[in-house]
Amino acid sequence: MMLILLVLACAAMGIPLLALWGDGRRGAALFIGFNTLTLLAILALAVQVLQDGAFTAGGGEFMVDDLSIVLVLVDGVVGLSTAWFSRNYMLHETAHWSLSRRRVRLYHAMFQTFLATMLLALLTNNMGILWVAMEGATLSTVLLVSLFRTAEGLEAAWKYFILCGVGLAMALFGTILLYFAAQKIMGHGADALLWTHLAAVRHQLGAQVMAIAFICMLVGYGTKIGLTPLNNWLPDAHASGPSSVSAVLSGLLLNVALYAILRVKVLVDGALGRDFASHLLMGFGLLSLLVAGFSMLRQRDVKRLFAYSSIEHMGLATFAFGIGGPLASFAGLLHMVSHSLTKSSVFFSVGQAVQDIGSREIQRIRGMLEFSPLLGWAFMLAVLFILGMPPSGLFLSEFLIITSTLQAQPWLTPLLLLGLGVAFAGIFPRMQGMVFGAPLEGVARQSVVGIIPVFIQLALVAVLGVFIPLTLVQWMQHAAQLLHG
Repeated sequence: MMLILLVLACAAMGIPLLALWGDGRRGAALFIGFNTLTLLAILALAVQVLQDGAFTAGGGEFMVDDLSIVLVLVDGVVGLSTAWFSRNYMLHETAHWSLSRRRVRLYHAMFQTFLATMLLALLTNNMGILWVAMEGATLSTVLLVSLFRTAEGLEAAWKYFILCGVGLAMALFGTILLYFAAQKIMGHGADALLWTHLAAVRHQLGAQVMAIAFICMLVGYGTKIGLTPLNNWLPDAHASGPSSVSAVLSGLLLNVALYAILRVKVLVDGALGRDFASHLLMGFGLLSLLVAGFSMLRQRDVKRLFAYSSIEHMGLATFAFGIGGPLASFAGLLHMVSHSLTKSSVFFSVGQAVQDIGSREIQRIRGMLEFSPLLGWAFMLAVLFILGMPPSGLFLSEFLIITSTLQAQPWLTPLLLLGLGVAFAGIFPRMQGMVFGAPLEGVARQSVVGIIPVFIQLALVAVLGVFIPLTLVQWMQHAAQLLHG
């Protein structure tokens, strides 16, 4: 219990301090410091899980198992990388947009709130608190998306708030139905919302109520994931907000929303069998993959392009969990981890390039290798990895997903390959134009210190594609078995 509280405290205690003193270089240092402490606490928690296995704490209100600890580690790494990148990035954005000190404090405080709520969502055992944490993450990121107070940013923030608010209302209704199904067996009280207790009686839960509950939660949390046709908010929010916000929206928020659906899927599989939830996940996942792939072909804004790439990859992960089985579930988890590390790296590189060139238009971003070789290499490697090129973890996960599809649903394989091929065609030619060639005149060269986390994260992704550490393999295998029931 102490380590769980330490993780949450390290993340949460920075909120008031950053709200009061989170401006300028002092604020950036505090931001990095709190996220460093948070990552260290997460590593200590991971060591305990490695030694003792999954456990619950706090009267059952908190839980750490092999599924949650993998995503908690990803949150810690991406959180620290984003804090590191944010230092120089926000100093430039402050000068460009003439942000007040109050607005910079708001940025750091809301960012820390988002990270704290994401960790709470992953560490809680209570499905009600999971919903509360997702709502808190939504409210904090609405303020981050609208940070610059432009007409575009305000419109994107309102769209994000309204669509995700309606989605979370659906998820709340699903949570209420889940409690309704559980209390008939477990009686009234908070224990009827504890996931471990629900999992123990999942075969006794009412099938009809659980079916409706899952549909509501899939629609609700699927809105946060960006599953088609619930993804209208995502490209606008990514394009309008700071690139550091885009990095964590793609790298953390989408993962945690999918995590919530996976927790419910385990319960629904026990009540109705595997086919009901699996078919829905396969359908929404494949539709998202295809729609996002074709949408990339007509994008002119570089941040919107990679926002649709996030939809594509989350659709692919959702499809993998719909296929089910230990191999596909393992591949889905590996895809989530690799995508988080890679996509945040993409947005770090894109954010730096947009600042240097002063435009988000793909046609104006040219010659990155010439005006900033380190940035050019960072962007090129990150994009190649996000396209699933070897030796990245995404190459391995996509290979395993295709293999699982051939075994379980071979008739879906052509559609899966079509979606991946169209997505490749939407990004690769544009990456070549942005990296090579002669840059436009007037390009400002900035410090590339903030790009260093990109190479660290890409190195981790390369390791995942070549030699996954045994501990991580065991955690993901156990998590895959848990999801398979």
